[in-house]
Amino acid sequence: MRTTLAVLSFAAAVSTAGPAVAQSGYPAKPIRWIVPFPPGGSVDTLARTVGVGLAKNLGQQIVIDNRSGASGSIGMEVVARAVPDGYTVGSNTLPFVANTFLYSRVPYDVLVDFVPVSLMANTANVLAVHPSVPARSVRDLLQLAKSRPGTLNYGTAGVGSNPHVAGELFNYLGKVNLTAVHFKGGAPAVVAAMAGEVGIAFSSVLETSAHFATGRLRPLGVTGAKRSPRLPDVPTIAEAGLPGYEFDAWHVLIAPKGTPPAVVALLSENVKKILLAPGEPKRFADRGLDVIASSSEECATHLRNEVVKLGRVVKERGMRAD
Repeated sequence: MRTTLAVLSFAAAVSTAGPAVAQSGYPAKPIRWIVPFPPGGSVDTLARTVGVGLAKNLGQQIVIDNRSGASGSIGMEVVARAVPDGYTVGSNTLPFVANTFLYSRVPYDVLVDFVPVSLMANTANVLAVHPSVPARSVRDLLQLAKSRPGTLNYGTAGVGSNPHVAGELFNYLGKVNLTAVHFKGGAPAVVAAMAGEVGIAFSSVLETSAHFATGRLRPLGVTGAKRSPRLPDVPTIAEAGLPGYEFDAWHVLIAPKGTPPAVVALLSENVKKILLAPGEPKRFADRGLDVIASSSEECATHLRNEVVKLGRVVKERGMRAD
């Protein structure tokens, strides 16, 4: 109910957002953008890229503040408890919702404590293996996993992170049992895969594609419903031997509950301008990101749908963080 009221308030404010914001003098100081993961991952990279454009459009510095820990919950608590004046925003991906099912307690309510600003983009992950893993296709990996139950490891960015859910979906549909090894972010998980500490990665295309040409990782399949423009020769996991597999990670921008609707509208409009500027969708697609640049209302609907969907996946796999 509270989320619905927030969406209605946003819609009513859009037409008057410009004058209202101008009268308030917003923004009059730097805006803090909370990223709940370490530098180098897809959430951090997208925040820094959009932040540059936002700073230019708004005439104020965007300060990226990495507050990692507890699969993103620490950073999200910072956003939830911030003064709702438009000077603190945050971005996150799938753990934002998944954590509420994985932990017995999280310090925020997805649908109550925040105002959605924009569903910025989707990004597919890519299933990749260390060269020491004797699998050159998804089918090979499934056969290997069935012959060595519980002995193959994959790295994640933390419990409930995009790689974790992508890996558990692979386990569920493939009827195998790859073992999750949790790291403190996407970048550390990729480093561990390149070093052979874990044999398998389900990391974002953005984080891993640069390492394929060097031979430090071998791509087997893209997790999304279609091939990535950045990896046109890599089949989807569904194409390559696991029908029905589909996983896309999303990236949302949020603000604390109570942030003025006119400010939310201004931020949403500017994020859309940045992401949909001429040539930008292709530039992002080449980096593994599909631009969405939704409205606040569309972002709210997306989050409600994800609460239902991810709750089901976590329950089916018996995933718990505590």
